[in-house]
This record gives sequence, C-alpha cells and structure tokens, in this order.
Amino acid sequence: MANIVISGTSRGIGFELAKLFADDGHKVLALSRNPRPILDLNHANIATFPFDLGEADDYNKVSDFIEDWKTVDILINNAGRLLNKPFLETEMDEFEAVYKVNVFGVSALTKTMLPKMSKEGHVVTISSMGGVQGSLKFPGLSAYSSSKAAVITLTELWAEEFKEAGPSFNVLAIGAVQTEMLAEAFPGYEAPVTALQMATYIKDFALTGSKLYNGKLLQVSNSTP
Repeated sequence: MANIVISGTSRGIGFELAKLFADDGHKVLALSRNPRPILDLNHANIATFPFDLGEADDYNKVSDFIEDWKTVDILINNAGRLLNKPFLETEMDEFEAVYKVNVFGVSALTKTMLPKMSKEGHVVTISSMGGVQGSLKFPGLSAYSSSKAAVITLTELWAEEFKEAGPSFNVLAIGAVQTEMLAEAFPGYEAPVTALQMATYIKDFALTGSKLYNGKLLQVSNSTP
C-alpha cells in the first residue's frame, strides 16, 4: 500500500481521489484549506488538517506529519485557484493570487515532498487543456490558463533535473469535468465527465503511469466547453 499526498481535497476531483485511494487501503494525507468534508468521512486511512498552499508556515505542518512516513510514494498536485475575469479588469494582486496557488504552491508542496520520495515515486500535477499550447482558449481566463501552462513546463524541468534519482513527474491536462470550478468558469455548461470518473482515471495513472512516462504531458479530454 502506498503513502499518498493530495492537495485540493475539499471538493470535486480531489475529494473523490482521497476516498478512492483510502478505500483501496492506501494511506492518504488530504490537504485543503477546508478539511471539514474529509473529516466528515471519518475514514481510518485519511489524515487531514487545514492547509493553505499560500501560507509558508503550513508547509511545516506537512513536513512534521510526513516525518513518520518511510516514504511519500505519490504526490498529486490537484489544488487550483480560478479567476474568470476580463484581462483589463484584472488587478495585479488578483493575477498574483492565482499564481500563488497554481504555480508557487505546486512548486513549494513538491519541494516539501521530494526528500521523502524515491526513484519509484510519482508526482502527478493536474493542469488544464486551457494551458496546452495551441488548444482552444477562452476570454476571462488569462491568469488561470497561463498558470496551468506554467506547471506543464515545470513538470518537464523537474523530470530532467531528477531523472537519475527520481521520482517521476507527469502532468495531466484535463478537459471539462462537472465540478464547482467548471461551473464558475462556464456557467450553465454541463460536462460529460463526472468528478468521480476523472478521479478514477487519475488514481490509476498515479499508481501505474510512472512505469511508462516521465516528464510527459497527457491530454485527458473528450470535450471542450
């Protein structure tokens, strides 16, 4: 059984991921600013506490917790912050707030985990089709989609830098999934994929994908809003 850290677990894909892994017997550290939904599960295989990717002191709490684990086998960078606002109306601090979670937070959490990860470990970062070069783009998502593009390149860089010692790094650019975040970005749109369906795919990829991929971007999408 694996030791797994997942960010963004209060709702949507992250919440479903935590349940899926835990139900299969894996040990899960579920990280979110709001731990209540995970706490309400009262699952023996899931640990949680309030965690904010933008708060430097919170990483100390994570480091202290994983100290008792021999290894961190899988990290899933799932947390994300959305801003749907015309570019000319977007203030600098709003743009920075998106990057603080989607780029700097992903980097900081990954850095925190790496000392505990072996060559067999796997870091999976959840990006978006909006961050893929050449994909269809939408107005109002300048901060969000560009931040998702940044973590694609980060993944490629990490895979190169750690190719000898490991772990493996891969990034999934997901398309439309029926979540609260999608509803915020595209009000009224109904996606053909549920959060549970996407979480099931991500779970399987996190457990097995590092055997075939490292430093790769995989586009996981069958529709575009």
